[in-house]
Amino acid sequence: MLSRRSILSLAAGRALAGVGSSEDAFLEDLSRRAFLYFWEQSDPKTGLTLDRAMNAGIKTLGRSREVASMAGTGFGLTALCIGHARGWAPKDQILDRIRSTLRHIDYEQAHERGWYYHFVDMRSGDRVWRSELSTIDTALLLGGVLTAQQCFVFDAEIVRMAQEIYDRVDFEWMLDAATGLLRMGWKPESGFLRSAWTKYRENAILHILAIGSTTHPIPVRCWYLFLRDQVVFDKYRFVGAGPLFTHQYSHAWIDFRGKRDGAPFNLDYFHNSINATYAHRAFCLSLRSLYPGYSENLWGVSPSDSEIGYLTWGSDFSRRDYDGTVVPSTPAGSLMFTPEISLSALREMKARFGPFIYGRYGFVDAFHPVSLWVNADVVGIDQGITLISAENLRSGRVWNWFMPQENVHWAMSRIFETEEEFLHR
Repeated sequence: MLSRRSILSLAAGRALAGVGSSEDAFLEDLSRRAFLYFWEQSDPKTGLTLDRAMNAGIKTLGRSREVASMAGTGFGLTALCIGHARGWAPKDQILDRIRSTLRHIDYEQAHERGWYYHFVDMRSGDRVWRSELSTIDTALLLGGVLTAQQCFVFDAEIVRMAQEIYDRVDFEWMLDAATGLLRMGWKPESGFLRSAWTKYRENAILHILAIGSTTHPIPVRCWYLFLRDQVVFDKYRFVGAGPLFTHQYSHAWIDFRGKRDGAPFNLDYFHNSINATYAHRAFCLSLRSLYPGYSENLWGVSPSDSEIGYLTWGSDFSRRDYDGTVVPSTPAGSLMFTPEISLSALREMKARFGPFIYGRYGFVDAFHPVSLWVNADVVGIDQGITLISAENLRSGRVWNWFMPQENVHWAMSRIFETEEEFLHR
């Protein structure tokens, strides 16, 4: 029987356990296609990344086809770093794109106390759809900004602009003093949103950045105030009842391997995401009597398009609102946690449905394996989590860039114990 130390060590090391040559060739192709999305679907001047585009790469008309996502732009900056390291585009052109993006965000992009609107026009940066200043979208943008800072630490302008963008975010302003919780956003028409980060979801990176700020920090105790809601499905236990992407996005940048927070939680967040992925797969398999398209190598549901429009499914373990649709970014985003099941799922999807669902930018947003409905679009954040999760599996490169950042390191050192500290407590 394995000791507790051995179990923790295995969980901590599994993301970099390595993949075979055929698996790596598959991931190389998938990753290059995802990178191409950010290279082609970001404005060359502003660097803002389209929220979605057609997988064929065809330009289409319509106001919605000019809308950028600030979270998508954060993924895009990280994608440029990966592309630079892997030589997927001319390195001088990638550096120029990084600089122009940071210049726009630092000097021109509208913000309020350092917080950015969720959706903006990709060319002008103007707010669209009366969207909110989004705390989580700003945090994911900062994930890309600080990754670029650390990737291009030799470039003084990039380092300076990235720090300026981070330092002006007023985290204290978004903190509800009565509860100690960070709010989800703000609108100029109505003020702070009523919603706050009351539970563990994709908000880990937001809290770590807020605690690590040297200009507008929140107290370390805020990390322990949001609820870790317990979930049990089949034989799997974990915290966080949100869709699977909520267990993936913060991990794109934050390396939680071998880390546990203090009492009362003592939670291993990396292993928690492993359990959440296996539980999600088990849930999909439990629906096979209703939706025979699901199988051991064909699973994954997350908020996505469907035959009847956009649905926010994948949030709980009920049969409500499901119809058998598959969202490829769901297993793809867990490549860094569960390569043994995520790779098999992605390869099965490509082998069986590749001509219909695998295009210029990789996998489409969603498809139905029985009705053969296929969404023509890809979504920026889907391509982003696919690319970063694959890169962390293959090299750990994004973690290696992001984690030494001074503010991040400071926050992590005050929140988390190392595995050794925990075991010898």
